[in-house]
Amino acid sequence: MPEKQKYFQKRRLSFKYAFSGIWQAAKQEANFKIHIVAAFLVILLGLICNLTNIEWLIIVITIGCVMAAELFNSAIERLIDLVHPQQNKQAGLIKDISAGAVLITAIAAIVIGFIIFIPKIIEWL
Repeated sequence: MPEKQKYFQKRRLSFKYAFSGIWQAAKQEANFKIHIVAAFLVILLGLICNLTNIEWLIIVITIGCVMAAELFNSAIERLIDLVHPQQNKQAGLIKDISAGAVLITAIAAIVIGFIIFIPKIIEWL
């Protein structure tokens, strides 16, 4: 197989594995499912409220950050469970810190949502 074909084959596989990871998280991780539903509702509300391009950019970046944070958290939790399956104070702390990162991004997303949507909802009423 020529080098160029090998390169594209590797890239194709890397995308396949990445999408597989997202799919597995969507099937298995309860919190990721919640974020998917929240993202869908925010996008729907954005369509109803006729967001500007800048507002859409902010919403898309925010959704991406929250989803990525949740995926990182899920990966870290699974890695900790694999490396240290028994109860351990340090392992628990690592999981708590990782979950805290998701919480921070989710709170920031809520604040961003309020900043963008509350004036539009008030105007709409």
